[in-house]
Amino acid sequence: MGNDAKGKGFKPKGIIPAVITPLTKEEKFNEKAMRKLINYLIAGGIHGLFVVGTTGEFYGLTPEEKREIFMVTMDETKGRVPVYAGTNGITTRESVMLTQLAEECKVDAVSVLTPMFVSPSQDQLITHYKTIAANTSLPVLLYNNPPKTGVNLAAGTVAKLAEVPNIVSIKDSCGDLTLTAEYIRLTRHMDDFSVLMGRDTLIYGALCYGAVGSIASCANVAPRLCADIYEKYMAGDLKGSLEAQYTLAPLRHAFTIGTFPAVIKESLILLGIEAGPCMNPCGPMTADEREKLRQVLVGMGLLK
Repeated sequence: MGNDAKGKGFKPKGIIPAVITPLTKEEKFNEKAMRKLINYLIAGGIHGLFVVGTTGEFYGLTPEEKREIFMVTMDETKGRVPVYAGTNGITTRESVMLTQLAEECKVDAVSVLTPMFVSPSQDQLITHYKTIAANTSLPVLLYNNPPKTGVNLAAGTVAKLAEVPNIVSIKDSCGDLTLTAEYIRLTRHMDDFSVLMGRDTLIYGALCYGAVGSIASCANVAPRLCADIYEKYMAGDLKGSLEAQYTLAPLRHAFTIGTFPAVIKESLILLGIEAGPCMNPCGPMTADEREKLRQVLVGMGLLK
């Protein structure tokens, strides 16, 4: 594989939902519900689809299930928007295997979360990502989510990795805008590297700093509202963009009502979109929690 052309020219941008994985009562992938969800999201004006990520319960799916989800997503999307596939592993070899599996499914790019449970050094993280990038011709997005993994990508590490030809972006869910801004500052002279916000409450702030968009789990529920934050910002309507961000905030804050990603799935169900349960032990919300969530959706104007 000639390294020069690898991943070149792919530029992530806009609002990319971190798509849930719709499940049946038996916790099997619900293909029919997934196809409907994809069309709902695209109709809502989103700019890409990110499947099998944190919100997609990647940690509970077998490689065979992941392959099926990638194939169904590609088939239903039919090139209307780019498809990003989560290929997260604790070990380098697992991430390489899943990345190659995603490449066989002809996805547009992969997003690779830092390892979790283990605590690699920054040098080991550099080797990890360089190895993954060397074993695929796909564009690779780094994914930083220390609240979930306990592993943080330092700004200097990201700047080094940004020099790898097919490492094209980072999704940053750390929630610390200082770090996100530092990723942007250190890579701002690179044409082929960009930063995506992964914390839904900070999309507007990240755009102001120079981020190119967001991978947002709230975009499952409110695709149009999330797309508005980005599109109004790009059109120069900063007031409208900020207003959309403020409207969205209560949904992200509601994540704590249930066990993640229950709030996203239960919100979709309340909106009449089939999402199914979360994988146990992340069981259903209580009636009380569901009512709290319903009030949030009503307050946002998503429910009557």
